[in-house]
Amino acid sequence: MPTQPHTIITGIKEVDPQHALDVPTLEAYLKGQLEDVTGSLTVKQFRGGQSNPTYHLSDGHKQWVLRRKPPGVLVASAHAVDREYRIISALNRIDFPVPRARLLCEDPDVIGTMFFIMDHVEGRVLTDQLLPDETPAQRASIYESQIQTLAALHQVDYAAIGLEDYGKPGNYFARQIHRWGRQYTDSPAERIPAMERLMEWLPDNIPTEESTSITHGDYGLNNQILHPTEPHVAAVLDWELSTIGHPFGDLTYHLAQRESPNGVFANQSDEDLRALGIPTTDEYVARYCELTGRDGIGDLDFYLAFQLFRSAGIMHGIAGRVMTGTAAGEGAEEIGKLARPLAEQSLVHARKLGA
Repeated sequence: MPTQPHTIITGIKEVDPQHALDVPTLEAYLKGQLEDVTGSLTVKQFRGGQSNPTYHLSDGHKQWVLRRKPPGVLVASAHAVDREYRIISALNRIDFPVPRARLLCEDPDVIGTMFFIMDHVEGRVLTDQLLPDETPAQRASIYESQIQTLAALHQVDYAAIGLEDYGKPGNYFARQIHRWGRQYTDSPAERIPAMERLMEWLPDNIPTEESTSITHGDYGLNNQILHPTEPHVAAVLDWELSTIGHPFGDLTYHLAQRESPNGVFANQSDEDLRALGIPTTDEYVARYCELTGRDGIGDLDFYLAFQLFRSAGIMHGIAGRVMTGTAAGEGAEEIGKLARPLAEQSLVHARKLGA
């Protein structure tokens, strides 16, 4: 998400009491399913993440990652770990950087909720998009790798890897506006006037351009594992929001992170970014279009308004989960408070188009 704390979040910790699971039962289950689980299982929890609790597993020889639905009463459309497992498994069939998917368990009797297992990928998870510990050349390489990876995803033949029914082609923005508007409405968190106005304006002002691709839905630096020492993307994580949708959804989500109020880009001019080795928004769009064979992107203000509305909906959902006690990540309360400024920033873009 665009407003995660700007830190390295590769660390693990003891499992939070509200996310505890039955380790002996899990160990017995995995030993019956995976031949390479041989020793005694130890379970820790990854820091970061606000939706699905994520655990580090080790038997002293190998490491895995477990993603599960959180316990408690949940919004019906959220926490789709089975969809995550399906798309990671499909992308394993081609040369795309994701962890190897190992198994999906839909039986709640094992640890209480549905979960899946994937291989652990060594590397760095960074959230400060200015990459302060890198050189300008390294920053340029990391950003180039990010945009190349996104462009490659959008050019995957999704039907050829078994994802022809993974989403509904067409009307992507209409469906997304409805989905996040409904999540906003269903959340018990406070009402936000800017969200109410956007829910009225956005559906009537969707651009007519239609393209279809796999969309990640949460394509940010914090959902990428960088190679341990080299400046490139080793794996893309957190596919919970993925679908068959419009590629501009991912691209402008990635760009909308620069629009986040109080974010690290807030006081950076284009000249500042070039000095850091980071492409400007215009340069980023141009490079994406070059990689995907497009001749520019019109209606950018609409897409940015939509993405900030969507991010506000996600943050509003986190605020609601704080209220119900089901938020999975550290700092969830502060992150949830960002829903209002994100919605107000979205409305700034919408007003450029007459909202």
